[in-house]
Amino acid sequence: MNLGMYKDEVKLVPYTAEWSEEFQRVKKQILFSTGLETGRVEHIGSTAIVDMPSKPIIDIVVGVEDINALDKDFFKAMHSVGFLRLRVERPKEIVLARFKDELYEIKTHFVHLVKYKGEHWRNLIFFRDYLNIHEHEKKEYMVLKEELSKRGNININNYTNLKESFVKSLIAKRRSSNDN
Repeated sequence: MNLGMYKDEVKLVPYTAEWSEEFQRVKKQILFSTGLETGRVEHIGSTAIVDMPSKPIIDIVVGVEDINALDKDFFKAMHSVGFLRLRVERPKEIVLARFKDELYEIKTHFVHLVKYKGEHWRNLIFFRDYLNIHEHEKKEYMVLKEELSKRGNININNYTNLKESFVKSLIAKRRSSNDN
């Protein structure tokens, strides 16, 4: 398994079950270093969707009670297993990354710290679960991702922004169901 991408790189690789194995390995490290409960660390993103081509980066959501109350000890614990806090400005989310190289250019894993069972947590889990169950929408998303990744002038921000309407349409299904 070859994980990692440069900052503005957009590439998709075929699905591999090794992504799930890698997540389980990293989850154990996070749980051991932070003392969090097992249900607060989940595999998300395309690498968590069976048969979905993906950017070769493992996305992990970690649910905490209050991201604003996290102390230096928590971030030291995450650093001890290779995760560094990024300067990403997102409301109600802190992003950390693990790097493949000593120059911190090739990211292999992201951790998204969010409120446990809050809105963002539920959206991320729903998206993963929905696409693992609904083959038609999974194929739609797969085609979209592949078409976007083949564009010659696309960077990661454009790629993410162009997928946003699809993602929002699926999230709307969660909001209209019983999971409010």
